[in-house]
This record gives sequence, structure tokens and C-alpha cells, in this order.
Amino acid sequence: MRILHTIEGFGAKFGGIASCTRDLLAAMQNGKDVVELLTPGLRDHSDRFLGDGTAWTRKCVNDGIGPFNYSRTVTRELDAAGYDIYHVNGLWQHIDHATCSYARKHSRPYVITPHGMLYPTALKISYWKKWPMLKLWFDRDIRLASCMHATCEVEYNHIRDFGYKGPVAIIGNPVNVPPFIDEIFSSRERDICNDSKAVTKIGFLGRLHPIKRIEAIIHGMAEATHRADVRLVVMGSGDKAYEEFLHREVKRLGLEKQVEFAGFVNGEEKFRKLSQLSALFVTSDMENFGMIVPEALLVGTPVMASLGTPWKELEDHNCGWWRDNSPESVARVIDEIAEKSPAELLAMGMRGRELVLEKYEASKVAAKMLQLYSWLLRKGEKPDFVHLS
Repeated sequence: MRILHTIEGFGAKFGGIASCTRDLLAAMQNGKDVVELLTPGLRDHSDRFLGDGTAWTRKCVNDGIGPFNYSRTVTRELDAAGYDIYHVNGLWQHIDHATCSYARKHSRPYVITPHGMLYPTALKISYWKKWPMLKLWFDRDIRLASCMHATCEVEYNHIRDFGYKGPVAIIGNPVNVPPFIDEIFSSRERDICNDSKAVTKIGFLGRLHPIKRIEAIIHGMAEATHRADVRLVVMGSGDKAYEEFLHREVKRLGLEKQVEFAGFVNGEEKFRKLSQLSALFVTSDMENFGMIVPEALLVGTPVMASLGTPWKELEDHNCGWWRDNSPESVARVIDEIAEKSPAELLAMGMRGRELVLEKYEASKVAAKMLQLYSWLLRKGEKPDFVHLS
């Protein structure tokens, strides 16, 4: 099979949509199928291009014009393509529409991964810009897609609510397992077994933004019965005004000695800090997949995720908590964690790690995606993760 993915931005600053696409394509390089990515170069020279050092990235000149980033170069590159199947990552950009249009013109199947962009809350953002694009191009692009790809059941429901009637594949985002993960996990096992559990250390890791509802963790700490024994590490950067608000709340509640703002962390340091937590808290109002959840589970750290995330599996596999993000709910979870023994937390973490390795590890996700392509090209049976209605 010859497969072409397209994406508007492939830099580190483009966040999850770029990093998930990179991990998926890297995992699909099997020596048998041709899986490549077409993307414009970066205009922000301070950004890091994620395709450097890869043979599967086709970077073209970025001549995009306007908010739609209309590009003659992208059109020319697609005209010279000649792949069996096309896969669009994202919406609202010229490269997305041009890929769908090219595939239809040449009677090739195409898949769209909206990456959360069809969630009602996402559609409302700058809707005055999206409405004309929907009417001119994207309603038709979505309606005529050979298949839509949802990363979770919640996204599947939003795709159906949008009006799409065709096949939808539910395949989670790939979780890349770095070579140092096993050593970090082993260190966590040793640390927990030797821990007297005098202090419950919880954490947040991600972009500091009001949608993340980090204040719910801070307020929950203040309400917890075990308040005096809890420490919170807030890892991340972002909205300065929101960060200042969080600092004020910490001071107002008298938690200055119990809350640490650790700033941005990445790479191996990120995983080490995650492994040092009793639990990670993801209290966002809305997350499409929430990559930080499987990353924490990978190092054996249980997770409390809000009902705004698609992580019911935390409860199903007894490796965390899927609860509402009110301070009262957060306080109850903090008290549950504080009352658990190190052995119980370790067992929860091990179950979470097993879940990620069995279901979300990158090679397994890549195999499912290749199976989907094979079915769309009428070379295989319909996978059980594809839903026709």
C-alpha cells in the first residue's frame, strides 16, 4: 500500500496533533508499505520541525495565504502524488480540503482524523470563520469521506452528531514508549515500596489554561480531610494571567508551602516527575484523548481524570478515577489516595501500565491503522473497531 498523510503544521509548537501524527507515522514504517507525510515547512524559525531525520516526510515550501493558508505548492505536490489512500490530519486548512478534493477527483479513498475539531466546544471557537468554510468545502469533505477516525467513543459520538453517516474507526492515539521508561518504572516500584507514605504527592502536567481547571485541584486540596499531608506539583506553562490567578488562589487558601509551580517539563524529565507522584490529576473541562493520561500510566502512576475526558477505562481497569472536576470530587479522590497503602497504589499503577502497553502502544495502534487502510482498499475484512452506523 502507498499511503499519504497530510497536516498543516508539523512543529513541536503545534502540540498534540503534530506529535501524535509523528508517532503514528513512525510506527507504521514497516519496510513493506509506503507511508509518507506531506506538510508545509515552518514559518516560526524558533519551532522544531518534527520530521527532521526522517525519510518519510515530504516538506514543501510554505506559501500559504490568509487564515485558510491557501497554497499553490500544496496543490502541485498533491498533483504529483499518486498514492492508494490519503489521510487528512485536522480541519479548516487548505491542505485538508485540497487532500480530500484530490482524493475524490482521482477516485481514491480518504480518511479524516479531526483531532477533536468536531467537538461542540471546539466548533464554537471562531465559528464565524468556520461557518463559511463548512458551507464552501468541509461539509462536503466530511460527508464524502471514506472513513472518519475518532480517538475515543466520545469523539465518535460528536462525529455522528455532526451528521456523518459513513464508517467511523475508533482507534486511540499512539503512545510512544521511550527506551528509558522501564528503568523509570522500576525506580517507582522501589521508591513506593520504601515509602512510609507520610506525604501524598499529587500533580498536574500540561498547558496552564482556564479550560484545564487547575484551580479545582487547589480548591480540592483545601477541602480534603488529609489536607495537611498533601503536596501538589503544577508542571507546565501557558496563560500568564491564569497562572497568576492560580498563585493568588494558593496564597488565599494558605497553601504556599504545599504547592510547587515547577514550570515546563519535557522528555525524560517529564516521565521522571510523573513517576514521583502518588497520582496525576487531569481536571480539564474537555480533552479529546489527553496524551498525558497514558503517559502517566506508562510509568505506573494512577490518574484522576474528569468526566470531560474519555477515560472511563481508569475505573474499568481500577487504575485511577473517572470523576467530575468539582473541588468536592477532587477532595474525595485526594482522601482516597491518602488512605491507600503504597502496595495498593503500586498495584493500581501496574494495571494502568498493562492497559497502555496492551491497547495504546504505538506499534499496536499502527497495526490497526494499516488494517483500516487494507479494508478501505478492499484487501481485508472489516475490523471490529470500525462502526458502520
